[in-house]
Amino acid sequence: MPDGGPAVEVDGLSKTFGDVEAVRGIEFTVRPGEIFGFLGPNGAGKSTTISMLCTLLRPTGGRALVAGHDVVRERDDVRRNIGLVFQDTTLDGYLTGEQNLRFHAELYGVPRSVMRERMRQVLEMVGLWDRRRDLVQTYSGGMKRRLEIARGLLHSPRVLFLDEPTVGLDPQTRASIWDYIRQLQAAEEITIFMTTHYMDEAEFCDRIAIMDQGTIVALDTPEALKAGIGEDRVRIETTDDEAAIAAIRERFGLEAGVSEGAVAFSVASGEAFVPRLFAELGVPIRSVHVSRPSLDDVFMSFTGTTIRDAEAGAGDRNRAVMRAMRR
Repeated sequence: MPDGGPAVEVDGLSKTFGDVEAVRGIEFTVRPGEIFGFLGPNGAGKSTTISMLCTLLRPTGGRALVAGHDVVRERDDVRRNIGLVFQDTTLDGYLTGEQNLRFHAELYGVPRSVMRERMRQVLEMVGLWDRRRDLVQTYSGGMKRRLEIARGLLHSPRVLFLDEPTVGLDPQTRASIWDYIRQLQAAEEITIFMTTHYMDEAEFCDRIAIMDQGTIVALDTPEALKAGIGEDRVRIETTDDEAAIAAIRERFGLEAGVSEGAVAFSVASGEAFVPRLFAELGVPIRSVHVSRPSLDDVFMSFTGTTIRDAEAGAGDRNRAVMRAMRR
């Protein structure tokens, strides 16, 4: 990041696997020191993008700079300046936490004169110094994730990539991992680039890019994205969803759809609208729920579906990508 330039700079980046376009000419920049989030369902292209930025996949087109270095022409320089925590664990369970970190330090050429102090520093940051001599196979899922974050920080990277850092963890452990992430960002003064499909986690990011089917459909702060919706979300359970959708369109001029088992639509002043809904819809309503704009509403406004529904329908795309990668 020479002369205060972007931590990550992407221009027209794309990746195809055979006939499958996994990433479609995306563009964005990440500022030094921010927590930047990629939000989207599984199969949206988030992990493929991170793999290109970390030099694990060669882009099909476009250009990307990480810490000021080109991901194609300066791969070694990029790798020296980044840390990476994969979605799936890559720890050796038959080694201790300390041994896992020592092996990583050797790979990255961390000088032995500073290795022990640096190891203590990062292990204390994630609350694992007292467990450093225990075998990793005795760690809980949350402890393993914290150790992987410590390992990613060991060689003092300028950009730390976290690919779904809390996937598979219970809500309490996810919350504690985020506490560590925020503390680490402040202590290390590094840029954190992460992917997630959890809406509540995206709220912790300074800015988020919403990705769907290989493209970035929105990019801003969480609050700005939600403010852009400007309407409440109403979800109703009815005796006839198709009739309710038609009636909402005909009588109120609103577009509705089925989302997660209920009819959903957006409207200004949702609570004030509910009495009209009961009086004029003409279809029996079993229940109604009104909520303020959320990131899920933002996702739906740009893609026409919720992130959960998008994940449910992503199976064919994921399988196509995997088949193309194996060719």
